[in-house]
Amino acid sequence: MFRRNESFKEYLYAYPVISLIVAVNLLLWIITGLFPTEFGNSLYQLGAGVNLFISGGEYWRLVTPIFLHAPGSISHVLFNCFSLVIFGPALEQMLGKLKFTLFYLLTGIIGNAVTYVMDPYSFVSHIGASGAIYGLFGIYLFMVYFRKHLIDPGNAQLIVIIFIVGIIMSLFTANINLTAHLAGVVAGFVLAPIFLIKAKPFSIYRNKRPRQRDDDVGFDADRWKKRPYGRRTNKKVILWIIIAALVLIGIYDYMN
Repeated sequence: MFRRNESFKEYLYAYPVISLIVAVNLLLWIITGLFPTEFGNSLYQLGAGVNLFISGGEYWRLVTPIFLHAPGSISHVLFNCFSLVIFGPALEQMLGKLKFTLFYLLTGIIGNAVTYVMDPYSFVSHIGASGAIYGLFGIYLFMVYFRKHLIDPGNAQLIVIIFIVGIIMSLFTANINLTAHLAGVVAGFVLAPIFLIKAKPFSIYRNKRPRQRDDDVGFDADRWKKRPYGRRTNKKVILWIIIAALVLIGIYDYMN
């Protein structure tokens, strides 16, 4: 359920919503953080969640912070995107693309809205997809306790452990919007019964791209002869090396 065995192309085909959200998060972080410009700074200032400005009528700030991340921190965007890549696909399949998109946005907006209600005149900005990601944990926790047929015991135990560790880290980490985290998970839990109507257990086979038949136009009977045997590379090994490198960079950035 949370073990990713797909190739990059298979992942894009099977989970287009997650892929798009991650791409938007990374693109906006590159524009606003990695290569800062006047445009990027203006974009960040316009989209960051600032409760005082929301009180003044800038209600789009309840939505835009979901896609923005700390400009000076690669760990912020890295860990949020990594969480989406691992925990998002099962829900995108189980709920469907439209329902998943709506659920993700709703839990993120609710996290920002509760943050606003708690201190409507605060001038401190808040950003990040964490509220929406904790919304995913909220719906998974509902499955653990009330829809056991949708999640196996091993993954159920994993979700509970990760959720507890995440909340503990939120309590002891500076500059974390704990309110959005808690509001996101509660929103996900409360909305779960509605969004899980007609949901089916996750299956790695359901979103597989149909194989081409031998009699299809475009089938190349001699395709095996064209494979570059002398230059084979293990794509999975390369992918895991890249992921490990990014995690190490994120940990270093977090500790400094």
